[in-house]
Amino acid sequence: GWNGFSVLHTAASRVGALDLGFVPASDGMNALKMTDGDALDVVFLLAADEVEVAPGAFVVYIGTHGDSGAHRADVILPGAAYPEKSGIYVNTEGRVQMAARASFPPGEAREDWAILRALSDVLGHRLPYDSLSQLRAAMFKAHPHLQRLDRIAPGNDADITKLANLGGTPHKAPFVSPIDDYYLTNPIARASAVMAECSVIAEGSVARTAAE
Repeated sequence: GWNGFSVLHTAASRVGALDLGFVPASDGMNALKMTDGDALDVVFLLAADEVEVAPGAFVVYIGTHGDSGAHRADVILPGAAYPEKSGIYVNTEGRVQMAARASFPPGEAREDWAILRALSDVLGHRLPYDSLSQLRAAMFKAHPHLQRLDRIAPGNDADITKLANLGGTPHKAPFVSPIDDYYLTNPIARASAVMAECSVIAEGSVARTAAE
């Protein structure tokens, strides 16, 4: 049967983050406001390479491939790429999936949770876990559906009704693709010589088609 709405986003596991409650509080700032250079003294970018932080804020970047977020950062804390860490993902239909790391991160790079755990000590607000298994246990307790691997949580009619009651007016602007270059959509692709070559070939193909 029908299972409600599927939310499509342009960033990996953003829907999973929404499941965890990664949204501003009622009196909080949205992402656009946070990136205003005068809004915050310190901004943490967790592999956020698709946003621009205005001058003014002190930027700490946790990521992998030295993309635009790293270029803006005042401090870079090297993280692990997705094949270098175990993770839980939520796909576009709401299905929870688990991935195991294929290799270890190079050099001083660490998994994201380990970086944040170490920072919590430095900041004097120690997070209550010392291992990935402890972190997952806490996450599963707070969000039980994330431990039901390869299953889709059934939709709730009341949630759809609540959403409909919010009201609002649909925007009349036509839909446009947020992707400028299919082969260079993320930091790993933009760091790849093969993807760069594919991009050049595709651009040449489009130019020839336009000329014809």
